[in-house]
Amino acid sequence: MGKSTLFKALTNVAVDIQNYPFTTINPNVGVVEVPDQRVDALTLMSNSKKKIYATVEFTDIAGLVKGASQGEGLGNKFLANIREVDAIAQVVRAFEDTNITHVHNRINPAEDIEIINTELIFADIETVEKRIIKSEKESKTPTPEGKKATADLIILAKFKQQLDSGRIISKLDLNENEDQLAKELSLLTAKKFIYVINVSENQLTDKWTPDEKLLNAIGLPAQAGKSPFVVMCNKLELTLSDITLDEKKEFLAEFNLPESGLDTLVKIGYETLGLLTFLTTGEDETRAWTTHIGDPIPKASRAIHTDFERLFIRAEVINWKDLLGAESHANARSKGLIRTVGRDYIIQEGDVVEILIGK
Repeated sequence: MGKSTLFKALTNVAVDIQNYPFTTINPNVGVVEVPDQRVDALTLMSNSKKKIYATVEFTDIAGLVKGASQGEGLGNKFLANIREVDAIAQVVRAFEDTNITHVHNRINPAEDIEIINTELIFADIETVEKRIIKSEKESKTPTPEGKKATADLIILAKFKQQLDSGRIISKLDLNENEDQLAKELSLLTAKKFIYVINVSENQLTDKWTPDEKLLNAIGLPAQAGKSPFVVMCNKLELTLSDITLDEKKEFLAEFNLPESGLDTLVKIGYETLGLLTFLTTGEDETRAWTTHIGDPIPKASRAIHTDFERLFIRAEVINWKDLLGAESHANARSKGLIRTVGRDYIIQEGDVVEILIGK
């Protein structure tokens, strides 16, 4: 419900956003820069020739209707297209407008979410049942594969019980082996969910807040759990994507918004995936790099170059705020603000690093 409009606003990719069901047939892919004032500030400090933000890839895929797991609408195509993504953003419509078609001819965001999650559950049940049949056969052989199949059957039974109860896999507390099998099967309900609540401009100015009017109005279902969500007006976001920065600031002030919904969505998407940003800065470039929370610095340095993990010797690290306060690496070093760290250092959000490698 407005997802292609949102995708166009996010990525500036030309996509069909006309008013009819299943406007999107083939998936559209776009890469979006993650807004980061730290990159801007460090670029000015270092007088960098260029700056490069971290990026997130978004895929706009065919909408999902009731019966999609049995092939209704473009269901099978939809389900195939999302198996490889890391997180799913469900765009649900919460505004009334007789001029804009709704595939089910009614506005009920809670029911839309229930339909999507139910169809994902049905698809996962089919996947799990097929794997159970395969694992039962393999478990009868006295081989390493047979031993793994036996262990998998215990996990698969847990998955099936959860799905048969109408609950998504991501709400289970999975151990490492369970998580690995869920990924191996590309289970749709094991993925992270983000809910994008598409409201009207009037609803936005009416100060719909996540904890008050909005949740009461749409009645987010229990199975949505504590998944993150963003309230935005996709029509407004499309307008904001086509105007100047000064005009954008005026629009946001008019709606009393600290930032655009798109900026919020990109940041939440980043956080939902368990990612963090570290930085490098110098005369050539200032750049944001992406790694996972909890990664030791050699592993994180693979983002810069895949050989860095193997060749890593040590690194110099300083928090971006401390570096800006010192106004240069030289000043920071003279003040003892830069730390030399080894292979066991866990990279932190906002670290500015210089990696020393061997040969």
